Amino acid sequence: MTRTAILTAEHIHLEFGGVKAANDANLALYQGELAAIIGPNGSGKSTFLNICTGYVPAQSGCVSFQGQDITRLKPRRITRLGVARSFQLPQLFSEQTVVENLLVALASRHGFWNLKSLYQRAWLTEAHELLDMFGLDRYAQTIISDLPEGIRKLIDIAASMALRPSLLLMDEPTSGVSSQEKFLIMDTLVPVLRQQGITALIVEHDMELVEKYMDRVLVWNAGQVAADGTPADILTREDVIKNVVGVM
Repeated sequence: MTRTAILTAEHIHLEFGGVKAANDANLALYQGELAAIIGPNGSGKSTFLNICTGYVPAQSGCVSFQGQDITRLKPRRITRLGVARSFQLPQLFSEQTVVENLLVALASRHGFWNLKSLYQRAWLTEAHELLDMFGLDRYAQTIISDLPEGIRKLIDIAASMALRPSLLLMDEPTSGVSSQEKFLIMDTLVPVLRQQGITALIVEHDMELVEKYMDRVLVWNAGQVAADGTPADILTREDVIKNVVGVM
């Protein structure tokens, strides 16, 4: 069975003061899969996501999305092609309501920045549909700062989905939340990704989540992919347990 690569990175190189965040890195991510990048702290995992989304330019190499070279594009251009990104800290307007944050995300998709234009009936309907998809509609009129961290993270991801991405890149979506909340986030998120056919690449330090929810694991070490396979294959390898799991 032939698999279709949605994202490819070829010979990516980037270093900061002699530290190689990406060292001739090569990676192909395939349509519909949920993949995790794991690796020691400071090995360049988050930097790789930044390279793929235009926040940090690679010094050499090529990143392609659905066959189009996006290596030198700005983040906004890459987003409009269908690549969404969420960060470790939710990127939300903390003094606005949940639904207002979703409306801002929808406005950015349509290229409107006039706040008076936010409350369009079609946008309100879509915002509530997105919240309902994540089981969050009951929080629609709640101020973001009044919500627990786990719910804020889900809202941040829902806002990313307002951009109608084909690919979602997430940096530690469960960091900073309780054990109960981390399973709530993943039990909510994964069915949505499956149902919508969205490919996801997730930087994750929690091996329990990687084992339970991911299709594929990429071990990032010394600026490149050191191992690649299913959770069952990768997480039982002695070198991975020693060099990755043992330092997290």
